[in-house]
Amino acid sequence: MHEIELSPASSLDEGLKKNIDKHEHSNLEFIFSILCGVFLTLGFGSTFINSVHTALTLSFYILAYFFGGFYTTKEAYEGILSRKFEIDFLMLLAAVGSAVLGNWAEGALLLFLFAIGHSLEHYAMGKARRSIAALAGLAPTTALVKKGNTEIEVAIEKLILGDVIIIKPNSKISADGVIIKGESSVNQAPITGESMPVDKISIICPAEMYLDDKSIKAENKVFAGTINGNHVLEVKVTKLAADSTLARLIKLVNETESQKSPTQLFTDKIQKYYVPSVLVLIGVLMFAFLVVEEPFSQSFYRAMAVLVAASPCALAISTPSAVLSGIARAARAGVLFKGGGPMELLGNLRAIAFDKTGTLTQGKPRLTHVIALNGFTEEEVLEMAVAVEKLSDHPLAAAVVKDGQERLHREIQAAENLQSVTGHGVKANLGGNKITIGNKRFFFEVSEDIKKQVEALEKEGNTTMLIQKNEKIAGVISLMDIPRPEAKETLKALKTNGIRKMVMLTGDNQLVANAVAENIGINEAWGSLLPEDKVSSIETLMAREGKVAMVGDGVNDAPAMAKSTVGIAMGAAGSDVALETADIALMADKLDNLPFAIGLSRKAHDIIRQNLLISLGMIAVLIPLTISGYAKIGPAVVGHEGSTVLVVLNALRLLGFKADKV
Repeated sequence: MHEIELSPASSLDEGLKKNIDKHEHSNLEFIFSILCGVFLTLGFGSTFINSVHTALTLSFYILAYFFGGFYTTKEAYEGILSRKFEIDFLMLLAAVGSAVLGNWAEGALLLFLFAIGHSLEHYAMGKARRSIAALAGLAPTTALVKKGNTEIEVAIEKLILGDVIIIKPNSKISADGVIIKGESSVNQAPITGESMPVDKISIICPAEMYLDDKSIKAENKVFAGTINGNHVLEVKVTKLAADSTLARLIKLVNETESQKSPTQLFTDKIQKYYVPSVLVLIGVLMFAFLVVEEPFSQSFYRAMAVLVAASPCALAISTPSAVLSGIARAARAGVLFKGGGPMELLGNLRAIAFDKTGTLTQGKPRLTHVIALNGFTEEEVLEMAVAVEKLSDHPLAAAVVKDGQERLHREIQAAENLQSVTGHGVKANLGGNKITIGNKRFFFEVSEDIKKQVEALEKEGNTTMLIQKNEKIAGVISLMDIPRPEAKETLKALKTNGIRKMVMLTGDNQLVANAVAENIGINEAWGSLLPEDKVSSIETLMAREGKVAMVGDGVNDAPAMAKSTVGIAMGAAGSDVALETADIALMADKLDNLPFAIGLSRKAHDIIRQNLLISLGMIAVLIPLTISGYAKIGPAVVGHEGSTVLVVLNALRLLGFKADKV
C-alpha cells in the first residue's frame, strides 16, 4: 500500500508521475494483448488458405506468443524471484507445453485471454491510484498570510497555528480555520456535501480563544478546499495542512484497502496449492521411465498430456470472460463496472447508503413555494423577489431569479440601491418602495400565523425568505434542493429486488434530511455528517448488515465509497475523485440504472459460479484419465478446449441480459 505525503509539493508531483507511468504501463499491456489477438487471428485464419506456407502460419503464432506472453513471463519471473509459483507461471508452462506438442493455436488463445484479463485488472488499479492525486488537487498550494499591513504568499505546508490568512473572493480556502474578520457565503459542497452555500460570519470573542477547533461554531468555521463567495475573509489557522479536514479525507481514501471479490480469494487459495502440486506431478511423470518400463518419449508425452489437462485455462478465464461480458452489457446501459469484484459483490448486497445532494436530489436549489399575504398576489410577491435578487450575488438569488421569471413568463427589471446584510437578507428600492427580503430573524415583527407557515415549510426541508414592501410583509417564498424525479420509483424497485436497508447520509441538517427521506420513501436519514462521519456511518452499517454499497457524487463521498463494500458514483454529476474512487459509475447520471446494475451483477455472479464448476470439474475428470493413460493428448485437448469454449459461451450470455428499468 502506498501513502501520499502531504507536506512537500514535490512529493505529490513525484506520486503523480508514478501514477502516470503505471497508467502508461497498463495501456501498453492492453495494446500487447490486442496484438496477441490480432496475430492469433491471422495464424488461425491462414490455416484455411491452402496457398499459405506453414512457416508463415507459425510466424503469426510466434508473434502472438511474444505479445501475449511478454507480461505473463515478466510476472511469472517476478513471482519466481519472490519464491511464488502462481497461475501466471503455470499458464506460461501450459502455453509452452502446447507449443511443444504442436498446438500453437491453443497456447496463443490461452495467452490472449489471460493477457486481456490482466491488462484490465491493472488498468482498474491505476484508476484507483490516481484518485489520491485527484483529491490532493483540491487543496490550494499557497496561502496569503497577513503580516502587519502586508500580505505574503507562502506554501500551505509552511502555515503554522495562529497564522492569519487572507481569502480573496471566489477563491479556494487554504486551511481549516476560524473567521476573525469579514462575512461571506461559502460553498462547502467539496467537503461536507451541503446542497446550499453556507453564510459565514466572524467570531465575537478574541481569536486567541479559538485555536481549539472543537470549540468553534459552524458559522465561524471554514475548511481547506471549500470555495469562498464574493467577500474577503480573514481566517486564523486552527489546523496544520497535514491535519486539515481535506488532508484527513485524502488519508481515508489512501488507507482504505481494496477488497478482492470472493471468487478471486477462492482462486488465490487454489493457486497457492494447485500450481506447485501440478509442477511436482509433471516432474514426476516426466521421469516415470526410470520406474516403469517405457521410453522417455512416452513419459514426456504423458507429462505433456497431463500438463494440458491440468492447465487452468478455463479456470483462469471463467471469471474474466464473465466480467468482460458483463462490463460490455452494462456499458450499453450507461453503467461502468470497474472489474470483477464490484460486479460480483453488488448482487449479494442487501443494504445501500445514499448521499443526498446530487444523488437522491438534483443538487441545485429550486423555487418550491410562493405564498402571498396581507392582500398581495403571488405575482406581485414574485415580481418583488426577482427584481431585488437580480442585484444580489448570493447563491440562492440566481435560483429565485431563474425560477421566478419562468413562472411569470416574462423578464423582470432589476431594483435599485441594494444593501446586503450577510446571514440575514437584502434591501433595495423598487418603484419608490423599500423592499426587504430575508429570513425571519431579519424582521422585528412577524405575526404568529406567518411564523407557523414559515416553520411548516422549514420542517419540509425548505429554505424560506420573507418579502416585505415598506412596512408590510407581502409574502413568503421558499427554495429546496428537490428530489430527482426517478428517486422514489428507484427506491421502490430496489426494495422489490431485495434491498432491505436503505439509508441517506448528508451534510445537511437533520430537519432537511428527514423531509427529503419522507418525500422519497427511504428507510432512515442521518444528517449533519462530515466526510469522516460518513465513513463511521458506513462502518456502523457494515457491522449491522455485513456488506454495504455507498452511492454518491461528490468528493466528500469518496472516503465512504472507499470504505464500503462497493462504491457507486453518479456519473455526469459526479466529481472526478468520486468516479476514480468508486467501483461502479452510473455514467448517464441516471439513478434508475441502479436496479439494472444489481440485476446484472446477480446474473454475473451466477455465471461465474457455473464457470468455476465447469472448469474445475473438467480438470478433476481429465487429470486422472491422462495419468492413467485412458485419455491421450487428443482427448485432453478436446476436453480442455471444450471446457474453455463452454465457459466463454456461458459468459457471453450476459451480453443479452435484460432487466426492466424503473
